[in-house]
Amino acid sequence: MIIRKPNEIPEPGNALLQTALFNQVSPQEADLLLPHLKYAVAGKGDSIFREGDTDHRMYLLQDGRVKLIRQASDHRVQLLSIHGRGEVLGEIPVFDPNGGPRTATAVAMTNHTTVAVLEHEDLFTWLNDHPRVAVDMLQVLANRMRSNNERISDLVFMDVPARLAKTLLSLAMRFGEPIEAGLMVPHDLTQEELAQLVGSSRETVNKALMDFSNRGWISRKGRSIIIYQPGMLIRRSRR
Repeated sequence: MIIRKPNEIPEPGNALLQTALFNQVSPQEADLLLPHLKYAVAGKGDSIFREGDTDHRMYLLQDGRVKLIRQASDHRVQLLSIHGRGEVLGEIPVFDPNGGPRTATAVAMTNHTTVAVLEHEDLFTWLNDHPRVAVDMLQVLANRMRSNNERISDLVFMDVPARLAKTLLSLAMRFGEPIEAGLMVPHDLTQEELAQLVGSSRETVNKALMDFSNRGWISRKGRSIIIYQPGMLIRRSRR
């Protein structure tokens, strides 16, 4: 990654205010934090942090997309989640500096992926003067836990087509681009990664995708999916 100073990033204060943790902060309060931020720009495929790292930083995703992965001892890779602009990455070591090394690797999915890097000491020094922001941080962490719990519940109670429909709707809500025919969702995932995101095998997910396509709900175009009938996906995700 290429490290940059705040004055090398266009409107760093505005970018900071667009992140989930700091969107309730005033521009004046954000200005006090800017000198403590470092910025890094990653190319597609670059690691932002790695499983096993022992740093105590958090990363605020300013632009681009990032995927979190874990690697098993036999080198198999598991996709955990995808994150977009305004989301927070790797925050646990900041709040639990004695909790051990990182348990996932963050990989840039797009060129010019930009993150703001904030150290544990700098954040907590700033929070002493702005304790209200701590409440916003708790809400973000609670939402993350709620999403994880919901995903576990989905694996137990929902069939694969329902989980696929829900995954496609989530990707569309976060990364979808309106087009004349519907909604273009550029996920940039391999078939195996999409299956991992759904929590099933590649063959089973491909079968469900083909069924959705045959029904006219979606079509596939490279590493993008066009959604024609989101209402039908919503109905299928609730069955």
